[in-house]
Amino acid sequence: MQKLKQKTGLLFPVILFSLMSLVFLSLSRVLLTAWQAEHVTGWQDWMMILVQGVRIDISTLCWLLLLPSLLLTLLPVQGIVGKFWLFLLRVWLVAGLWVLVYMELATPTFITEYNLRPNRLFLEYLIYPKEVFSMLWVGYKLELAIGLLGTLLTLFLGWKLSGYAVRDLNAPKWFWRPVLAVVVIVVGVMGARSTLQHRPLNPAMVAFSTDPLLNDLTLNSAYSVIFAAKNMGSEKNAEEFYGKMPLDEVVEMVRQASGRPDSFISDDIPTLNTNLPTFEGKKNLVILLQESLGARFVGALGGLPLTPNLDQLMQEGWNLTQVYATGTRSVRGIEAMTTGFTPTPSRAVVKLSKSQTGFYTIAELLARQGYHTQFIYGGESHFDNMKSFFLGNGFEEIVDLPDFENPKFVGSWGASDQDLYQMADQQFTRLHNTGQPFFSLVFTSSNHSPYEFPDGEIELYEQPEHSRNNAVKYSDKALGEFFAKAKQSEYWKDTIFIVIADHDARAEGKVPVPVDRFHIPAVILGGDVQPRQDDRLASNIDMAPTLLSLIGAENTSPMIGHDLTKDVAPEYQRAMMQFDKNFGYLTKDKLVVLQPGKAPIGYHYDFGAQSMTPASVNEAESKRALAHALLGGKLYRQGSYKLPLATEQQLASADQ
Repeated sequence: MQKLKQKTGLLFPVILFSLMSLVFLSLSRVLLTAWQAEHVTGWQDWMMILVQGVRIDISTLCWLLLLPSLLLTLLPVQGIVGKFWLFLLRVWLVAGLWVLVYMELATPTFITEYNLRPNRLFLEYLIYPKEVFSMLWVGYKLELAIGLLGTLLTLFLGWKLSGYAVRDLNAPKWFWRPVLAVVVIVVGVMGARSTLQHRPLNPAMVAFSTDPLLNDLTLNSAYSVIFAAKNMGSEKNAEEFYGKMPLDEVVEMVRQASGRPDSFISDDIPTLNTNLPTFEGKKNLVILLQESLGARFVGALGGLPLTPNLDQLMQEGWNLTQVYATGTRSVRGIEAMTTGFTPTPSRAVVKLSKSQTGFYTIAELLARQGYHTQFIYGGESHFDNMKSFFLGNGFEEIVDLPDFENPKFVGSWGASDQDLYQMADQQFTRLHNTGQPFFSLVFTSSNHSPYEFPDGEIELYEQPEHSRNNAVKYSDKALGEFFAKAKQSEYWKDTIFIVIADHDARAEGKVPVPVDRFHIPAVILGGDVQPRQDDRLASNIDMAPTLLSLIGAENTSPMIGHDLTKDVAPEYQRAMMQFDKNFGYLTKDKLVVLQPGKAPIGYHYDFGAQSMTPASVNEAESKRALAHALLGGKLYRQGSYKLPLATEQQLASADQ
């Protein structure tokens, strides 16, 4: 090491830390890839991951170390100023090394949950330290211990090594320093950009597989998170990912794909359409949104035998067997169920700045028709910006954890599902007694890591107790208890209920959009709902128009979803799925996938076997998928996903 120090001179501290980081990041990548070897198809995958991985690492280090390297060539290293500068350099190097190490240590847990390296979700969770730390403390003590130990070792050894690195540095003659500074700038910028193309290196340039995890393994986790933060700051629109299409063409294609183009009635609000309800009257509406309940956990849908109560409800109600979620996060499910908005590669509208007021929700529509609108949640409703979005867009009342009196059990994410349903029953009874129709969105949380629920409530499906499967079983018990009580209530005959998941627990697979991991249960119940099994392909954006039709609500809104109380021809049945940066448009015979910077690709999807085989994609199919992928972003930026101004009659109804 002493020889290296003599040869590299003034830049030795930077070069030493770069070499250490490259070795560590490469070793981490090898171990992660070996752990996920089932995704690797051959030695070519290994070569791409490791070689392109080094390219990403060099770029990361050049961005991280360019400034301190430049300052090393220009600032003195002796005297009071030199000592202070070298102290700052040590802090910079050790802090940078810690970020790289810590992010890699956090990666296995994130991959286990999301099948990707840490990304924008990692950053979004940091906004809520109380909830996240509580979750980690309960369910991830080993991972916390490893992270803490890794932090202490990195800081201790890094500080020791940095002391050696900056000791007795040999500075060149003063007239060589500007020359060295120019060399550092040129090499640093070239290494950071890692390409002579117009745009610098980005994940799309090193992507080589249809398996998103393999492409992510090529990155390092610090780079992945920083890139996500950069994109969050400038919220890229879908056109930058998938290609451009004029708004008029997008709207026309979407209208035609709806199967009812004549129902659209506005140019200012391009998707505004009128749908007449099939029910005459004014029923209450309750959406019971189930946390992370994918179809693979539901026995009646061919999943694990964890949901006997939901299975029974599916026999009693309108069982929609082929519903697919628009995304992989709760806010995406909330977006679909309350707004009918199509998915985009940006964050869900629940969290975007332009949609905090004046953005369409079924709560606003129903409030105009005299409904009381509320959100009931066992946790803190500020999480994921739900409270702000709801209060700004038609929800009149928020009932969350501070409103629960003496809950039976409170975990990391709030009151248990049994407590939640008890509160819901109390609220529905109170609202029914007022004589005013009501809409209530009820959001569960017990089936969320670290899977906490009261002891002794269920016969455990497996060990350890706090597992996802046990949490599903507990949540199902709470659901069954609620419906047993609701069926005996006064509000039952006047209320339409839907039990539906927000998303599956983990979206993973070796394909760009793993369709089977978007399959969710959905069943509609209520006093007048007749038992039936409905095998039509549908999206959760179809639920809101369907529910409004069932409760007799006048529905002139910008939602493009189908009203499933009416016939929908097979050629118009479809689902849309956003999987990280990939968009999937699923029809009865084909899945079209759009990926950043790539041509559309197609698959035949076997709904029975849940398998995919490559298929060709024609121009019409590509354009239809592109139009739906671009629609949401265009309407959001234009501010045209909204209701027309309320009439005096609607304002009077809302004030009653």
